[in-house]
Amino acid sequence: MASKNWDHLVHYVNDLDQPVEIFREHGLIAFKGGSHTEWGTFNSLSYFGLTYIEFLGIENLELAKATEHNRVVKDAVDLLPEHEALSRVVIRTDDIEEMAASLEAAGLSLSPIMDGKRLDNKGRLIEWRMMTIDGDFGGLVYPFIIQWKGTDAERLERLTTSGIIQSHPAGDAEIKRAVFHVSDPAAAAEHWGKLFGLTASESEGHSVTLKIGDKFFDFVTGDENQFKQVIFETDSVKLKGETIRIGEGEYVFT
Repeated sequence: MASKNWDHLVHYVNDLDQPVEIFREHGLIAFKGGSHTEWGTFNSLSYFGLTYIEFLGIENLELAKATEHNRVVKDAVDLLPEHEALSRVVIRTDDIEEMAASLEAAGLSLSPIMDGKRLDNKGRLIEWRMMTIDGDFGGLVYPFIIQWKGTDAERLERLTTSGIIQSHPAGDAEIKRAVFHVSDPAAAAEHWGKLFGLTASESEGHSVTLKIGDKFFDFVTGDENQFKQVIFETDSVKLKGETIRIGEGEYVFT
């Protein structure tokens, strides 16, 4: 069975320097990533172990508009510049073909499996395979699926050795939960659970939680039907209790 872990999250922004500076002011490391030259987008990144934040902007609007299959890019064109919103979570797998077959069998409309690549800020080639899912459930867009070259252990060692993953000056913090505001938490959680093979770990009042690896997706009552918050666990005195707001997204440290 294909593995599933929370790989990263996408947050649309107009200015890639702004989140880098805001994070720096809070003692967190974020940096320019690189350009997706085939899609017209570029990013800044902030790593917390293998799970990271991707601040995604549009570098070449005409190229982004012409992108055919990549739903993440299409949504960036639709939402920016008005909505600097948290876009979607990304599920990492070791068998993207198996996941594609399972999701197609469930009746979802998928992009082709695409080869992705970009150069990092030191000129090193980064490669992956990914697919996006069209549509939504009750207004909440689906995750997209990614498979990286190499095992998780190999990537962790490579990213740490290269300095991509490093300790934040403010102290250790771990991305733990994604919070989705949805009109029907139970229905949304049940739907995602069946699609992605995730089990409900908590159900309390107006919220339902799915477990993915050692992390969680929280579905809570709200009218937005949107990804709204990222919850971190930290022992840092500087970070604990802080909320960093960037555009329409919130990063909450507990």
